[in-house]
Amino acid sequence: MEYYVVTGGARGLGEEISRYFASKGKNVLIVYNESHDNAIKLKEELENKYNVSILTFKCDISSDSDVSSLVKYIKSNNINITSLINNSGICIDSLYEDKTKDNFMRTLEVNVYGTFNISRALGNIMYESKKGSIVNLSSTNGINKYFPLSIDYDASKAAINSLTHNLALEYSPYVRVNAVAPGWVKTESEMKDLDEDYIKSEEDKIYVKRMAEPVDVAKVIYFLTDDASSYINSEIIKVDGGSYGD
Repeated sequence: MEYYVVTGGARGLGEEISRYFASKGKNVLIVYNESHDNAIKLKEELENKYNVSILTFKCDISSDSDVSSLVKYIKSNNINITSLINNSGICIDSLYEDKTKDNFMRTLEVNVYGTFNISRALGNIMYESKKGSIVNLSSTNGINKYFPLSIDYDASKAAINSLTHNLALEYSPYVRVNAVAPGWVKTESEMKDLDEDYIKSEEDKIYVKRMAEPVDVAKVIYFLTDDASSYINSEIIKVDGGSYGD
């Protein structure tokens, strides 16, 4: 059977991605690091609701040994990987003057090296089968939206854009590699520290006057793994509703 791998697929935006793919009848391999209970609960929900196969695997994508274990699991169980959605990432917001080397480097380690690490491992598998798709999660923070509180996160997403272009070149012609760059997305992690006035001020900058629902992003990711997008490659697609400052 074919599986779509979703990293960070047990909570937040990743949970919605896993749910949307399952709703389309796709089997999903949920890769998680700290969300074991969420992963198991989501697996049971999606299998019962959509009659699909959901696998779960604990993996820190920035760990070489963890990713090697994932590859061993995939090969030993004859799992056919058709797409990789690189959703895993961290954001350690703090005042600019309080930024530490440890936090900065950990952000780059997970967001940049982790994405590279698992993309190389699973990209090689898909390349050998001469088909597949990789979709990276970037952000408008890495393109044209700047937040010094998230300067390390923003830098990591700019690096993801470069990584996307390089991977598309490396894996051509068989594996397409694109990235989705959302703006504000209404997930618990993004909204938890924002007051209503700030949310309203940010929504006023968006042409459609609302922040994205997670499913808005999931739909674009699904499109990029589908045959309907078979001639789209090495692109960074903004999903931000249109916004001032473009």
